[in-house]
Amino acid sequence: MDQLVRHLAADLSAGLPSGPAAQKAPEAVRAACPVQVVAEVLARPVRRRGKELEAAIFEATLDQLTSGGFARLTMEGVAGAARTGKAALYRRWASKVELVVDALDSTLPRPADTPSLGSARAELHHLVESFVSVARSRAGGALSAVMAELDHDQAELFKDFITRRMLAPTKDVILDILRRGAERGDVRPGAATPVVADVVPAMLLYRVKVCGRQVGPEFAGQLVDEVLVPLIRP
Repeated sequence: MDQLVRHLAADLSAGLPSGPAAQKAPEAVRAACPVQVVAEVLARPVRRRGKELEAAIFEATLDQLTSGGFARLTMEGVAGAARTGKAALYRRWASKVELVVDALDSTLPRPADTPSLGSARAELHHLVESFVSVARSRAGGALSAVMAELDHDQAELFKDFITRRMLAPTKDVILDILRRGAERGDVRPGAATPVVADVVPAMLLYRVKVCGRQVGPEFAGQLVDEVLVPLIRP
């Protein structure tokens, strides 16, 4: 919203004094042009510190990612959208890669254990639905934007974060589900392997990175019933 108002103010005040000239303009002229005043107010940094400032920066980072992608994101752009100084960003993050990683880490939900629901199918469906929900969220959209345009060098920079924050926890939860299912008898013995556990994150990454497609609500049922259940049934 700040950006929209700022753009409107800039358009409407075209040709009017700005900068030092605006400051020297008579008060009567400035009073007759409230748009100029609004533009000046919105251009001023907002005095925020600690968690409040960090939250504003992370919000601006997600906005920049979802609207323009990783390549077009700049520290200057984030600072402007967060209404803070660029120096405030560089005091915390040496590069936009570090900033994006922290913004995603802070806003993406933490993987949680899937409760026992009586069947491996129900538990896998619950798990995949939760990932689809995350993928369709604002933070998930920002992550998808990053992953969709990573080249090899950038992928190496984000590899550790994606593995630590997404892939490894997801595989652990899937393995727990498969082990419980094997004990109940609705999962074949020996199905709880890392290769089988790779199927869910691999499919999600394939849809986003290779196909460039959003995962819809129907994806959970398709993945579970058409891929996972035939793979693990006794």
